[in-house]
Amino acid sequence: MVLVGMADVLMVATLGETAVSGVSLVDSLNMLLLQVLFALTAGGTVICARFIGSKDENTAAKVGGQLLFITVVSLTLVTLVLLVGNCSILSLMFGQVEKSVMDNAALYMIFTSLSLPFLAIYHSAASVFRAQGKTRISMLMSLFMNVLNILGNAICIFGLRMGVEGVGIPTFISRVVGAIVILLLLQKKNNSLRIKSLSYLTPNGKLLKNILSIGIPNSIESSIFNLGKLILQSLVSTLGTPAIAAFAVASNLVTYLYLPGNALGAGLLIIIGRCYGAGEYEQARYYMKKLLVINYAVLAIIGTAMYATTPLLVSWYSLVGTSADLAGALVISHIIAMILWPLAFLTPYYFRAVGRATFTMVVAVVTMWVFRVGFAYLFVNVLNMGVMGIWYAMYLDWVCRVVVYIIAFSRDKNKYRS
Repeated sequence: MVLVGMADVLMVATLGETAVSGVSLVDSLNMLLLQVLFALTAGGTVICARFIGSKDENTAAKVGGQLLFITVVSLTLVTLVLLVGNCSILSLMFGQVEKSVMDNAALYMIFTSLSLPFLAIYHSAASVFRAQGKTRISMLMSLFMNVLNILGNAICIFGLRMGVEGVGIPTFISRVVGAIVILLLLQKKNNSLRIKSLSYLTPNGKLLKNILSIGIPNSIESSIFNLGKLILQSLVSTLGTPAIAAFAVASNLVTYLYLPGNALGAGLLIIIGRCYGAGEYEQARYYMKKLLVINYAVLAIIGTAMYATTPLLVSWYSLVGTSADLAGALVISHIIAMILWPLAFLTPYYFRAVGRATFTMVVAVVTMWVFRVGFAYLFVNVLNMGVMGIWYAMYLDWVCRVVVYIIAFSRDKNKYRS
């Protein structure tokens, strides 16, 4: 998924800074929606894992059906809102940007909006595969969709000479194909968790409540967190096109630093869920510590490699002058600050899996709005620190999260039952 995002930006960069900026604005909105989707599927994954841990695979399969129902319905409604509100929503969120930037953003958003229900199908089915331990299938499906998307981008942009629609159309096609294929794979009889009848998709109040007890706090946390990021994106848009382009490129590159933690977090939800379903509470704490060490080890390798190659990586995006220098400085700053990230963002997966999603929601909301948003406006508008001030405010947010989660984990000696 990150590779597709990087490839999109690289290819769109050949169309100019206004195209990069337009795609970047929409992608920041898409990330908000994706995080809500991931939050809902995380709830389904945890509940599936708990039933598997307690040896009740039939109910776990029904949870998968309920997850598919709630995500598709939710994302279809969002699609309708985005298609009807297109330019109005973009103007509301990002204010007055250059007309060419807004035109590119509006066009790109049409294709990404249409793909959202299919993305819901894909991620819900992938979550069911992960819950039953078949992560290889979701990995191969992601690889298939990525290749399809990148090839489509190359054909549309370099072969057919399209604009930003040359990125949007392949994204839509790859998500539709991915949704269809993964649903067919899920129905194979060798899967312990599969949707055996349409009754699994009929709303079940009890199972939906279990999913949403984790999914809703996660969704609220993700929504408010990413809403804050959107506000900061709006703040970036006031600093001019070079700042927008540099911020977009740097944000795209540093996403690779998050991959170890996000991947381990997805696995941690399943591991902790199974441990709690089986009543193995101390084992859950053991795995939390073990995966934290692994996160730091892998991050050290990726961070070192990126630090050494930052100028080369930035040059791939066709930025020049001020934009290129600023993007490089943002990336280096971020690499150094990543020493805080695992404690701030991997640890919450543990608390969500043990039934304390509301706690992580409160922490995320408070630190986001007080530190990341509040101090960003102080650093940019009062202290005139430019786009770098936005990331300094983000680092303050991380420091606060680390302190809170270390204290909470040290006090949690075992038994948070859900």
